[in-house]
Amino acid sequence: MEGNVDQWRREGQSFLRRFLQLVDILDPTTLLASNKEIENAHTLLQSSQLKEVVKDEKIKEALKLTLSSVHPDTGNVLPTVFRVSAFAPFASPLIIAILLPHKRMKPALLCQLLFQSYSAGYNLANGNKTTCKDEKMPLNKFLLLIGAVSYTTCLGVVPQFVVSRYSFNSPAMYTFFRKILPVPVLAIASAFNVAVVRGSEFEKGVEVTDKNGNVVGISQAAGTKAVKDTAVSRAVLIGTTAAAPTMIVSYLQRTNFIRRFPHALAPIGHVTTILILGLMVPISFSLFPQMGKINKSKLEPLIQANTTEDELYYNRGL
Repeated sequence: MEGNVDQWRREGQSFLRRFLQLVDILDPTTLLASNKEIENAHTLLQSSQLKEVVKDEKIKEALKLTLSSVHPDTGNVLPTVFRVSAFAPFASPLIIAILLPHKRMKPALLCQLLFQSYSAGYNLANGNKTTCKDEKMPLNKFLLLIGAVSYTTCLGVVPQFVVSRYSFNSPAMYTFFRKILPVPVLAIASAFNVAVVRGSEFEKGVEVTDKNGNVVGISQAAGTKAVKDTAVSRAVLIGTTAAAPTMIVSYLQRTNFIRRFPHALAPIGHVTTILILGLMVPISFSLFPQMGKINKSKLEPLIQANTTEDELYYNRGL
């Protein structure tokens, strides 16, 4: 069993422990580490016996760097932009861009395309790879990736299209399409992005292991649960990040400060978006354990026959 997989499993028993661990490994300074440093940290962990509480500072730093930068299934170093700690820094400007009140369709379409492309790459890089560790991306998966980006991009710009295409005499209708509808649309698009990009986990299944890390079998039921849980967490992340700043800005518009300094509203909105995203990343990533747990009775009959344990584990992905 990979050392970081074992750590994810041991730390994933409660939301608070998962949250605190993610707050630690989401440190953006880990993005500055070179591949050689990450490989050395991974090698150190592989040669060490991790205990329930890691006290050695060198081991702690190696664990932090490995959890944030190494894929738990393959042991390969993740591309910098798709590491766990990279999501908030790289997604922040893209989310701000898609939430801007664009006057034309082209800028809105471009911003959505960039955001959905990054999301698709992140979902693909951090998905479960237990059934395709050494497999290059096949053509059908590449086409599916392009289709997911295209569909979610079009879905994300629907509110903007309606506002650009039609003139609303009613302020309530304009507010609905400009401020309210984008929230559920973006949440649904983000969840759909996860489901499509990681669709192979539905079809091929993922490896399930016992508490000692021994592979019991490959389960489509566990793969389906992994993708569903991740899709829910991503919808919560993007939906909350889109909704909270909108509500805060709407409240601030009625204050005397903004009436005196109206140009301060946009910067406040952008800063609020970044803060909400920074808070929601560890919360949403912690909603479900990284090493998911599934009851044996919910798995395929062949897997049930291969083990006497009541609960098995699988990598949920991010």
